[in-house]
Formats: sequence, C-alpha cells, structure tokens
Amino acid sequence: MGEKNIAVAGATGAVGTEMLKVLEARNFPVKNIKMLASHRSVGKKLPFRGEDIAVEELKKDSFGDVDIALFSAGASRSKEFAPAAVEAGTVVVDNSSAFRLDDGVPLVVPEVNGHRIKEHKGIIANPNCSTIIAMVAVYPLHKAAGIKRMVVSTYQAVSGTGAQAIIELDKQARAYLAGEAIETDVYPHQIAFNLLPHIGDFGDNGYSSEEMKMLNEGRKIMEHPDLRVSCTTIRVPVFRAHSEAINLELEKPLPPEEARKILAEAPGVKVVDDPGNCVYPMPLDATGRDDVLVGRIRQDASIENGLDLWVSGDQLLKGAALNAVQIAEALL
Repeated sequence: MGEKNIAVAGATGAVGTEMLKVLEARNFPVKNIKMLASHRSVGKKLPFRGEDIAVEELKKDSFGDVDIALFSAGASRSKEFAPAAVEAGTVVVDNSSAFRLDDGVPLVVPEVNGHRIKEHKGIIANPNCSTIIAMVAVYPLHKAAGIKRMVVSTYQAVSGTGAQAIIELDKQARAYLAGEAIETDVYPHQIAFNLLPHIGDFGDNGYSSEEMKMLNEGRKIMEHPDLRVSCTTIRVPVFRAHSEAINLELEKPLPPEEARKILAEAPGVKVVDDPGNCVYPMPLDATGRDDVLVGRIRQDASIENGLDLWVSGDQLLKGAALNAVQIAEALL
C-alpha cells in the first residue's frame, strides 16, 4: 500500500494523542503527518516515530497536501473545517457528533458495517464511544438471532469527558481521603465515590443526548430502523474504559453457550466469562486493549428470548482512536 499524507486535527487532545499512538503501533503507511490544533497549542511538539513534530494551527487551508484527516476537535470545529478539507481533496474521518446522522455520511464500525466506507462523499463519521463498544458486542448476536430491543446502562469513565475530568476525579479522591473540602468544576456534583446519571443535555422525552445516541446511531450502524433501545448513561469514578450492562430481546432463542461461541469467533471481541472464578470484564482489564471484553452472558429470567451481557471497552481506543484508524486503513 502506498504511503499517505495524514493530518490529525485536535492532535493535542486525549483522543488525538491516542490516534497518533495507534497510527504508530499499527504501522500505518504515513508519508508525512500534520499535527493540527487551536492557536493556543501552536509550537507545542508531539512525538511520532522517534521525532518531535511541531503543532500547527488548524485552518481551512491546512489540507492542500493531505490524503486522510482524522478529526477529533469537537463538533463545532468539525463543521467549520471538515468541508474545507473535503474541498481540498482530503477524506475526513470525523470523531465528533457533527455528521453522524447526516444522510450520505457513512457511520461506521468496521466490524459491523465496514462495507459502507466506500459510499463516502468525503466524510466518514466515527460513532459515539459507548455506541461503538455496544455494537461490537451485540452485532454478532443480531446476525444470529435478530435483536428486537436493547436495554442498556452505561458506566462511563471520566476520561470520556476529557483531561480536566481526570484531574478533577484525582483531586476529589485525594481531598475526600484527606478529610478536605471537595471542589467541583467539570461536573455538577462530586464524582469521586459517586455516580452521576447525567451525560449530555436532557431532552423533552427525559432522555439525555448521550442516551439518544445509542438509539439513533445503533439503528444507522446496524441498518435496523425498527430497533428499539432504552438507555441510561452513568458517569462513574473510573479513569479509563467504559462498561455497559446490555439486555437483549431477540427474535428467536439463543442459549448462552451458543452466544459465547458466536462471540468467541467475532472480530474485535474477547469473551471473558467465568464468573464462578471471578472472571468477568472490568474497566481495569479493558484499559489499553483493542478488543471489547464481553462476559456475564446469561439468559434473561424475565422475558422469552432474552439475553444479558456485561461489556467493558477502552473508549479512547476502540471507542474512538482505534475505530477511526481502522476506517482509515480500510480507505487504503
């Protein structure tokens, strides 16, 4: 495969720096790379393949010689700069929510609907992190037995909010254990030793914007417009890796032992399921891993053709940076 000129927009952020690590770890054929960020980061140097590369300001004219741009600069900046990149002939893989539900923009998890990549018109959208993790786990079961309904509770790490949230959790935990006053800034309430059932803005239907992503994006990715989803998203005092309790109502019976076999052969999945010996997915084990961990696979005792799963995945890797790089690899 020929080498490509690559740009990473939002290179200094948590996902942007992870994208650089993934490109390097997977030996992506990079000819030249541009680190792009806001004017505040100009001149800062980021490591890539043994070199320290200076950050440039993200501008509309940054993409004249760029083949593929990985964007993780936020929705507003994607809307501002991605069209200019496309006009310059660059293919954009965008990690924000800006284009996910737009007609004509593929929303891709390569293990699920990688065939949609070739339909792009310059922009390919990366789904929400918790949606990606769920789709990798449930799509193989959907192919086998058909999903009618999903009930999902997510337990999302603070790194999903950003670097300042990691600092806040660390400071609050230290203050709590020292008997000092707790200060809140990033979140509306204390996050240390607490849970916040609040991610995103609440809509008139009582669901948050983060919760609606699981429904809307799940339908688009699985090409399943009748999929029914109810989701509750919860911020937890974990530094990295999201977990999800997933309940599935299926079209036909799928015994747990068969589900395990299907998932054991599924791309991007690692079955971790021996609860009698305290073996099950945990965010500590998912951190830094490419695979989504699936366990606690059991029959739902409350409905016919029901199945329960517990899933953990690194939201900065498979939930963001790795998924974007996999899309870029498919473009090659």
